[in-house]
Amino acid sequence: MTIPNLITSIRIILAPIFVIYLINDRFLPALVVFVIAGLSDGADGLVARLFNQKSSVGTYLDPLADKILLIAAFIVLAARDFIPPWLTVVVISRDVLILLGVLILFLNKTDVTIRPSILSKITTCLQLASVFIVLCRVYYQALAQVSEAVFLVTGLFTVSSGLHYMRYWFRMMGEGSAEPP
Repeated sequence: MTIPNLITSIRIILAPIFVIYLINDRFLPALVVFVIAGLSDGADGLVARLFNQKSSVGTYLDPLADKILLIAAFIVLAARDFIPPWLTVVVISRDVLILLGVLILFLNKTDVTIRPSILSKITTCLQLASVFIVLCRVYYQALAQVSEAVFLVTGLFTVSSGLHYMRYWFRMMGEGSAEPP
């Protein structure tokens, strides 16, 4: 096991701890765990690049860890009325769409290159920012004023990213090859 994959595994383990804190209205510890998970996301990639420890397992594990944390956060925060349910549905629908697209390409024996687009990276950052703002606005009420705008922008980027992946898959299936998104 490489160090980046170990760091990513720790991020996966942090997700249920984060959820438990949220369920128990312990927002400060939840925020601390969320920040640690976010920093570990950057750390695993940095270590992988600096020490040439990129791996095929890490290619799948890293985005999976992001999805586990974000989907858990959005579900709990929507159930607790901290994030609009529509945004949670959009976020989860995009992730399901991505998984289904990869599955269809796999079943069609199409060679799939997993490499997130810049649009996808921005989307993930906005989703992380949405959760971060919700966790912080418990302590800083001024953030409540910007949270709705952040939710709208996050929703727009999430939909755009999902459509971008769909376009890529349709091109791959129609033409047999396409540049990764």
